[in-house]
Amino acid sequence: MRVGLWLLLGSLLFGSSQALAAGYPTPGQGDWVASDFKFHTGEMMPSVHLHYATVGDPKNEPVVVLHGTGQSGAAMLNPGFAGELFGAGQPLDATKYYIILPDALGAGKSTRPSEALRAKFPHYDYDDMVLAQYRLLTEGLGIHHVRLIIGNSMGGMHVWLWGEAHPDFMDALVPMASQPTAMASRNWMLRRMMIESIRQDPAYDNGNYTVQPPSLRLASVFMGIAASGGTLGYQSLAPTTALADKLVDQRLAAPPPADANDFIYQWDSSSDYDAAPGLDRIRARLLAINSADDERNPPETGLMANALKHVKNGALFLIPASPETRGHGTTAMARFWKHQLANFLADVPR
Repeated sequence: MRVGLWLLLGSLLFGSSQALAAGYPTPGQGDWVASDFKFHTGEMMPSVHLHYATVGDPKNEPVVVLHGTGQSGAAMLNPGFAGELFGAGQPLDATKYYIILPDALGAGKSTRPSEALRAKFPHYDYDDMVLAQYRLLTEGLGIHHVRLIIGNSMGGMHVWLWGEAHPDFMDALVPMASQPTAMASRNWMLRRMMIESIRQDPAYDNGNYTVQPPSLRLASVFMGIAASGGTLGYQSLAPTTALADKLVDQRLAAPPPADANDFIYQWDSSSDYDAAPGLDRIRARLLAINSADDERNPPETGLMANALKHVKNGALFLIPASPETRGHGTTAMARFWKHQLANFLADVPR
């Protein structure tokens, strides 16, 4: 059964003026509750609330868009992403597609540790998050096949798992800023250090804090600088000490993540990610999109090239590094790859 609420004119999150300016229909949002949700650990929750945003007419062909760590579906509704993709004549024209942007389990307005259980919340992983998305689409929205599943960063890793777990659910897969290999090396080490810097903060108090620990802001800014932005990108933005300090000050002054437990769970959920063993199960056409300066998924390791040998219909588009790219953040800017997406979809049979 579908459970949703289209926003009215003047909504604080998705106003029609924003959508019209971006050139695509006014987004809506909805909520659905998955009952008796079983986690990979065997733990069970009697109900898990799942939030989502939508763009377009439900009668149109569905497309699923998956967000990155610590974000929400709404985070993808910005000029650099939706504004380049969802407008008339664009690759994911919302007058032709029904675009669904779920809030991942543990993020956005979906069920999260901060709502009640805090550090006693089940330790979910990416398989649990994909299961929640699958149940939302099939049980909540009555959708059993989609044209495309596209995701960025964490969402990209989810795309790989989607193709393996439900190989006939989609025509096409586009995982971005990700690799289908074990979470390891610098990528995991930085995540682990960020998590530990919060957990070892006395103010964290084993997740029982009454005020957000100050390490939350520092850990978030540190991770953003260390693992996203691009070498050439930072050189163009901060070529002097003064400009580098200004950039750091701006990021430290920005609002921190809302909750430390949510933040830890979101990043820790990647710890057992490894899509490599199941790559031969992917049957949909697949276009991986990465950036050559991606700090978390460096192409020089050869991991992606080796992995794609096991994907029957897989290909890679690697965005060249430049002063305009932003490392791991490059793929969030659709202008770098929207033409490749359009050509790819035009060639994918239904």
